[in-house]
Amino acid sequence: MPVVTIAGNPNISDDERRKMVHEVSKIVAESYGLPIEAITVLVQEYPPENIGVAGELLIDKK
Repeated sequence: MPVVTIAGNPNISDDERRKMVHEVSKIVAESYGLPIEAITVLVQEYPPENIGVAGELLIDKK
């Protein structure tokens, strides 16, 4: 059973998150030749104060 982890600070609505999980599940299922029921998607969200990009926290980027 494939597990896909999406990590970040997506700041999206529940409806957008539902669509994202469905679309990712669909693509992975097709790629593996598995039913969509075999795919697990984990969405890990981190607040901007816990994400660093290019040596800076997101809260400090303008």
